[in-house]
Amino acid sequence: MKKRLRTVPWAKSFERSFLALTRQAVKSGTRALGTSLKPAVAKRGPSTVAKAGAGAWLPGVALGAGGARRYRLYRPAGIPFGERLPLLVMLHGCGQDAGSFAASTRMNAIAERERFLVLYPEQDRLANGQRCWNWFDTTSGRAHGEAALIMKAIDQVCLLYPVDRTRVAVAGMSAGASMAALLVTRHPERFKAVVMHSGVPPGTAESTLTALGAMHGRRTTQPLVVTPAAMAAEWPPLLVIHGDADTVVSPRNGQAAVRVWAEAAGARVGTPRRVQRGQRYPMSVTEFKRRGDTVATLVEVGRLAHAWSGGAASQPFGDGRGPDASRMVWAFAAKQFQA
Repeated sequence: MKKRLRTVPWAKSFERSFLALTRQAVKSGTRALGTSLKPAVAKRGPSTVAKAGAGAWLPGVALGAGGARRYRLYRPAGIPFGERLPLLVMLHGCGQDAGSFAASTRMNAIAERERFLVLYPEQDRLANGQRCWNWFDTTSGRAHGEAALIMKAIDQVCLLYPVDRTRVAVAGMSAGASMAALLVTRHPERFKAVVMHSGVPPGTAESTLTALGAMHGRRTTQPLVVTPAAMAAEWPPLLVIHGDADTVVSPRNGQAAVRVWAEAAGARVGTPRRVQRGQRYPMSVTEFKRRGDTVATLVEVGRLAHAWSGGAASQPFGDGRGPDASRMVWAFAAKQFQA
């Protein structure tokens, strides 16, 4: 998970740059943030992503008690006055940033076609040298602080852009998947759907050491303090996508994640079905249902390692031979929006 990382030499000037950015934003509005934020994204990120459609690739900064986090927002073109669009929050994995994650998943092209906004919160190197979200650090409170900053970014985007607050979903890759699950367990009323791609379920780790054990499937999830009634009433449905050849985050974590959701809701496991589209990797799909409603869905992708299924092969952690996870994510979220 360390490949293709570059050193970002802005740590010493963070405070100075941030203050300058804030003054500029006050004087010129949110568009003034663009020039200041360009160095934070990989060189090929913004230009490549912007060409995904006619939409806008917009920068921003979320401020909170835990500090600040930059983000990028993809806004499709041609939104008429008064229209409100769904929002999909995408949380990148270790070794990625907003630009590279957008390029890998190609989610912006889907957003342009299907008409929804995509928010990419970005982890800071000062918070984690590998740009991993610190989903595991619950003992110190750092995980909860980062979750709060992501919620601040969501609130800011909902305020500044035409977002339908009743149609918000979150998805993540690896550490981003684990943070997505943490967000939902803390703010279930804010999301209609959650997707974990190659992540570790909540309640599995509370420190760096235990996180490493959890990634390799050597820890079990702790029971979550939630009743089936509360689960059914508040928690959004879960989609888990995990490769069975993943040696970075054990596939046992994907199985554990759907069990957490299913057991909390009193859902029953269905019969797995095999699906294969063309020459792409095969997948096994298992649904967990409660009173006819699907609480959790597990998609186990054969031969997929630690990479976004169907992602751009030119990007780190992307495998174009897998079934298209981005399409699955949007189809899953759109279904919940209509429920």
